[in-house]
Amino acid sequence: MKILYLHQYFVTPEMGGGTRSYELARRMVARGHEVHMVTSSTDGTVPGKAWRHEVINGINVHWLPVPYNNNMSYRDRLKAFFKFASMAGRRAKKIGGDVVFATSTPLTIAIPGVSASKALNVPLVFEVRDLWPELPIAMGALRFPLSIWAAKKLERWAYRNSDYIIGLSPGMCDGVVATGIPVERVKCIPNSCDIDMFNVADVEGLQFRQERPWINERPLVVYAGTIGHINDVEYLVKVAKAAKNNKSDLCFLVVGRGVNERNVRSLATEYGVLDNNFFMEGPMAKSQIVALLSAATVCTSLFIPVKAMENNSANKFFDGLAAGKPVAINYGGWQSEILSQSGAGVEMPSESPEEGASILQDLVRNTAKLNAARVAASELAKTKFSRDALANELIQVLERAYAKKSN
Repeated sequence: MKILYLHQYFVTPEMGGGTRSYELARRMVARGHEVHMVTSSTDGTVPGKAWRHEVINGINVHWLPVPYNNNMSYRDRLKAFFKFASMAGRRAKKIGGDVVFATSTPLTIAIPGVSASKALNVPLVFEVRDLWPELPIAMGALRFPLSIWAAKKLERWAYRNSDYIIGLSPGMCDGVVATGIPVERVKCIPNSCDIDMFNVADVEGLQFRQERPWINERPLVVYAGTIGHINDVEYLVKVAKAAKNNKSDLCFLVVGRGVNERNVRSLATEYGVLDNNFFMEGPMAKSQIVALLSAATVCTSLFIPVKAMENNSANKFFDGLAAGKPVAINYGGWQSEILSQSGAGVEMPSESPEEGASILQDLVRNTAKLNAARVAASELAKTKFSRDALANELIQVLERAYAKKSN
């Protein structure tokens, strides 16, 4: 098949961010399919204003320069979404293909996805990475009745015009079905674990620690990801403060960038933990994250207490499992249930960072419990969230869509 893969924010392991689309696309190529990734360059690394094509590990990547970052206003973000949506549809039609695979966010990716699908008379498989617009409504990003109506209209239009819909969590799939889409057209394929990538020698983590003498022998709790409004990194600052007050030897490292970075740094300074037991570094490429997680004792995934966020499928959760590290989260939902049932990590109460600090301290001090959590994390990565197995499930959906349309 010739697969038209539409993802506005595609990145490779040498870049910062989630690499789900890269990992899935290269496995499609390995299966003999021709893949064309229609995406954007957000950081100015692709010069000019026109499309640029290159081949990365067999993937035909079509880059369109469209500046975007987490510090942009909501209006400017919308402009970036619609600019890409408009031009991506034209590019996809020009490339042609046998099936269109469009992945959100943003939801506006449905516009070029549906447009290309109809123009080329090929099936569309649509991937839902966030339940949109429920999340921006809950966050207050969508406030006005007209914008909420338009967003819900776009959501349902995207679903109705898709042959199959992929959801990254059970809750996302339930949300799609709740809009009236038949359950047989909805498939849950969560984020997954790059086991081979994170299976590195202990020396990688040891070197990471040696390059940062302030870690010393202390247990290291890591957050690696966006520092945005929705990512409750301030919670980790409060946990660090409680740990310091308890004379704990826990050490915290936040790696990333985002609109809330200054607030996190300011709070850490106010609490007297910055560069004491709480440290911050800029974003790292996925290839560098491997060493970071090798050095970690515990990995974290954090969100503000918004019910809609319990259906998330954050990369950092699965990267922690892939690295064989216990994962600590501060929200409920399906990931909390997985950690509780498997013993691969812990849930820290969002309303009590003091209790969160105690839970972490108990985990790292209890050698038997910590080792059991590591084993459980690795087992989950291999048996439930293997990238190879889940990529195969997605490829089967694409092949089924293509065969159904061909007949």
